[in-house]
Amino acid sequence: MSYLLIGMKSKTIPAARGRPRAFDADVALERAMHVFWAKGYEGAAVSDLTQAMRINRPSLYAAFGNKEQLFRKVLDRYMDGPVAYFGKALAAPKARDVVEEIFFGTARMADDPRIPAGCLMVQGALACGDASVRKEVAARRAAAEVALRRRLQRAKRKAIFRKTLTQPTWPIT
Repeated sequence: MSYLLIGMKSKTIPAARGRPRAFDADVALERAMHVFWAKGYEGAAVSDLTQAMRINRPSLYAAFGNKEQLFRKVLDRYMDGPVAYFGKALAAPKARDVVEEIFFGTARMADDPRIPAGCLMVQGALACGDASVRKEVAARRAAAEVALRRRLQRAKRKAIFRKTLTQPTWPIT
């Protein structure tokens, strides 16, 4: 038994609603990623997704929201998983290393038989009638381009700065 002073409020933890999930959400999300990657957003029917994820429709909606919300979560997983090399490449010390890491990361993905061919960002948006999804994918691609451009511009400025430091400032005769 606990006593509370007048004016104090007790904190109660809300009870969990429903029964616990009977599936691993990470595994299901990984499977959904492969469906969207292979079929694109429009081509992936909810029945394709539930079958691949090995869950039923109510479980999909309860765990991930609607198809669009699931796709956004899949895009996050894609960026943190298969194309995580891109973010790591941007942290490389030299511009050459940045480009090399992106090139080799892309080549490794293309050579991996466990993942579908092509780019999920492109596949997902091809012939997509959903304007919101098209905008989401376009915004993510644009953000990646801006990040790469800024990184290469930073390398260029650094190279110019180093060059000016190594050049003599007096006239050589």
